[in-house]
Amino acid sequence: MSLKINTRVTEILGIEYPILQGAMAWVSFAPLVAAVSNAGGLGIIGGTIFTPDAMRQEIRKVRELCDKPFGVNIISLHPLIDQILKVLIEEKVLVATYGTGNPRKIIEILKPGGVMSFPVVPSVAAALKAEADGADGVIVSGCEGGGHVGQISSLPLIPQARDAVKLPLVAAGGVADGRGMAAAFALGAEGIQMGTRFIVTRESPAHPNTKQKIIAAKIEDTLVTGNITGLPVRVIRNQMAEEFLNMEKTKKSKMEMALFGSGKMQLAFVKGDAEQGSVMSGQVAGLIADEPTCGELIQRIMREFHETIAQLGKIPN
Repeated sequence: MSLKINTRVTEILGIEYPILQGAMAWVSFAPLVAAVSNAGGLGIIGGTIFTPDAMRQEIRKVRELCDKPFGVNIISLHPLIDQILKVLIEEKVLVATYGTGNPRKIIEILKPGGVMSFPVVPSVAAALKAEADGADGVIVSGCEGGGHVGQISSLPLIPQARDAVKLPLVAAGGVADGRGMAAAFALGAEGIQMGTRFIVTRESPAHPNTKQKIIAAKIEDTLVTGNITGLPVRVIRNQMAEEFLNMEKTKKSKMEMALFGSGKMQLAFVKGDAEQGSVMSGQVAGLIADEPTCGELIQRIMREFHETIAQLGKIPN
């Protein structure tokens, strides 16, 4: 049985399977991105930490490792955003993803240059705006996901976004296996995006300490910090997260909290300090128990997806 399925997401992106790898700073470097794309999904460079020159170099590194489609995640509030967009166009990147700032400005620059836009949105209103701005697709992200999150969970968000927009829709937040993928498709998605699950893969450069922290975590072990600063982030509970929560309770200034949080993701994912670093992870951490290759993971998810669909077809009328 073929594991492939055709959706508007696979067609527009030119990929075998409708599985996107969520972009993560300090993790989504060329080896992971290329591994996901070579396995039939869409790898995405975590480009928010790059200068324009570093971005160009990373794009070229991916191309040295694979000849399949891949994307780049950018931060639209970057002080050098115009130069970064120029790099994406000059390097003929397939698609850009991003979650803040002015989507219309990005789309107006990238579209004439042949680069598609798939904004990451946390609400129906943001999905509608992305469509009005001319986006090529939309990644609807529930608050179960790791990293920067909104306030709405995937179960109510995906179907309402599906009813609101006609764009190809990718579901993110709360998906780590084929059952989650089947559920997302039942709600109206045409593809999924996973971040946390791809952190714990063989090709992921995340530090072993941090991978083990995610494997050991249960569904109750994540929390959201940054509600006061306006940048809520879901992380694994550890010493750093507890201290951040205490700063919020004692009403420390936004600047003090921002300075405290600076560099903490690099500390966790690069240097391996899983207690003092920011271990961004979704609630799906409780589903993660092994470290497969990206190829093994994608094949497993597609098998589980088809098996889940088949079982649903056996439910008595």
